[in-house]
Amino acid sequence: MSGDALVVFTPSGRRGRVARGTSVLDAARRLGVDLDSVCGGRGICGRCQVTVAEGEHAKHGISCTSTALTPSTASEQAYAADHGLAPGRRLGCTALVSEDVVLDVPPESQVYRQVVRKEADARAVAVDPVVRLFLVEVEEPRLASSRSDLARLLDALEREWGLTGLSIDQAVLQSLQAALRSEPAWQATVAVHDGSVVTAIWPGFHDAAYGIAFDVGSTTVAGHLCDLRTGDVVASAGAMNPQIRFGEDLMSRVSYVMLNPGSTRELTRAVRGCLAKLTAELCRDAGIERTDVLEVTFVGNPVMHHLLLGIDPTELGGAPFALAVDNAIRLRAAELGLPVNGGARAYVLPCIAGHVGADTAAMILAEVPHLAEDVTLLVDVGTNAEIVLGNRERLLAASSPTGPAFEGAQISCGQRAAPGAIERVRIDPKTFEPRVKVVGCDFWSDDPSFADTQVTGVCGSGIVEVVAELLLAEILTTDGQIDGALAARTPRVVPDGRTFSYVLWDDEPELTITQNDVRQIQLAKAALHAGCRLLMDHYGIDRVDRVRLAGAFGAHIDPVHALVLGLVPDCDPSGVTSAGNAAGTGARIALVDRGARDEIERVVRSVEKVETAVEPRFQEHFVHAMAIPHDVDPYARLGAAVALPPRRAATGAGGRTRRRRSTAERRPS
Repeated sequence: MSGDALVVFTPSGRRGRVARGTSVLDAARRLGVDLDSVCGGRGICGRCQVTVAEGEHAKHGISCTSTALTPSTASEQAYAADHGLAPGRRLGCTALVSEDVVLDVPPESQVYRQVVRKEADARAVAVDPVVRLFLVEVEEPRLASSRSDLARLLDALEREWGLTGLSIDQAVLQSLQAALRSEPAWQATVAVHDGSVVTAIWPGFHDAAYGIAFDVGSTTVAGHLCDLRTGDVVASAGAMNPQIRFGEDLMSRVSYVMLNPGSTRELTRAVRGCLAKLTAELCRDAGIERTDVLEVTFVGNPVMHHLLLGIDPTELGGAPFALAVDNAIRLRAAELGLPVNGGARAYVLPCIAGHVGADTAAMILAEVPHLAEDVTLLVDVGTNAEIVLGNRERLLAASSPTGPAFEGAQISCGQRAAPGAIERVRIDPKTFEPRVKVVGCDFWSDDPSFADTQVTGVCGSGIVEVVAELLLAEILTTDGQIDGALAARTPRVVPDGRTFSYVLWDDEPELTITQNDVRQIQLAKAALHAGCRLLMDHYGIDRVDRVRLAGAFGAHIDPVHALVLGLVPDCDPSGVTSAGNAAGTGARIALVDRGARDEIERVVRSVEKVETAVEPRFQEHFVHAMAIPHDVDPYARLGAAVALPPRRAATGAGGRTRRRRSTAERRPS
């Protein structure tokens, strides 16, 4: 086995070439991949498990099968015999790399578990659930009467509760007779969905009724278990979307489906498996029975929406981006493989248009711009940003292809939010020295209590802040160049080929912000900014006074730094606020308030979709937005609160640097 091979690890996105015959564990360590091992590679602990992501990966130029790793060894077979090894799983310490390969590191094999920041927002929600419980006394059967148990149950529901015209779910019918004859016999609690279907039955009195609101994102999946009687969130859980191994962004997954016929089932199975695990975790954490979960709601972007429902997303991969279905979907939860009550129902919120999905509908439901007088710009920042602009008079929506840079992918030191990831950055404008905060630690790096804190990479909010701080410290020019002339003044600016990089963290591991990293952020933010400006053009306004940043990423970025970067159009910083996990909040509203479902189904039909892909001005706005914060907009309202540096170009390593003015007043708090 000679030569080397390309190894790509997901979900981290780390990649590199290693010698053929290198163990997966060693390859992970060399590439800085988070792969656990306690036994030191002896094949005993089983914590270094990985999976070969078989199939065609056009993004990486790899077509791989299980043969990309050497065959199972005796020690691996012994571990599988003693402890079990899931199909397709390999032990990274015994499996050797033999060909180019894409490897998925499951959450349980990661030392630093991913932090899925999609907590349920604390917000009052009207409670009028679509499913209700009714206690009834059922007449016992008599030899002289031929009426069935079901007929007598329906009689009781009509007699005691005035419910008529009911049907019964097949799963409930199968358990009906046993439930009616269990103690206390002939007394039962019945769950009725939407006043029309009996979806559960328990002997005697039963007052537990729960539902789960799921936000199925392209990167993360989050679930909130709610008490349907009170609307309270009793448990929340999240996980990385296992579809990441098929592609980090939506178009990569669509491409995977195109290149691997029949793989829709594989991607659907992956996300449904994740939902099933989260369901079990939520019920376990809350200490409730899964049979008490009677209702489930789902939101997600159009690609996730289609894959959840087992629909091939290929048509969403190119113009005219046709949805298979855009109306709300109602079905049995069992059809999605959820381990809940057999009669439980699922509700999938409606999509608006191609690439503006049910998650945007949920954001509208949570933020209610259609009821407001003021014009609001709602932005859900993700791999595919979804934007809504308007008020009670008019709503417009668009999507913008920002890519995964804001979530750490395509950034040399980037990672998703996990303990050790840098999430806050401040750079001294005189010394150019940085201070950082990381996920999982409350202290800044210059605090003695920060000592021995593990730093692993930079997550999305940290990436936004470091680029903005580089501009404010005038290390970065307004056209996005790291100024090489500063290498003579600080060891933080270092040559990197024909460009320069900034050393953000000079300990182990060393983390640098490269010129290419800045370019990736420029491309992502320019796409988002251009989408916002395009909606403003169509609405006929030149400025917005209220911006709401939604999503897991939007909830954790600093508004001032977002404006300094030019992520959204100029606004008074006080007008830029976090909407939290608006999509998850919308899913929860639809879960516990039946009227909200009618409301959102009505509102989405009035939303005007603006297609950025065919708009001539999108490219013009994009080019202007590549500058930081902007090429032609002086960002006067931001400038009133934060002193922005004047436009300038880099002077180069040997060029003349201009006189620096005082920057003490420009620091965002």
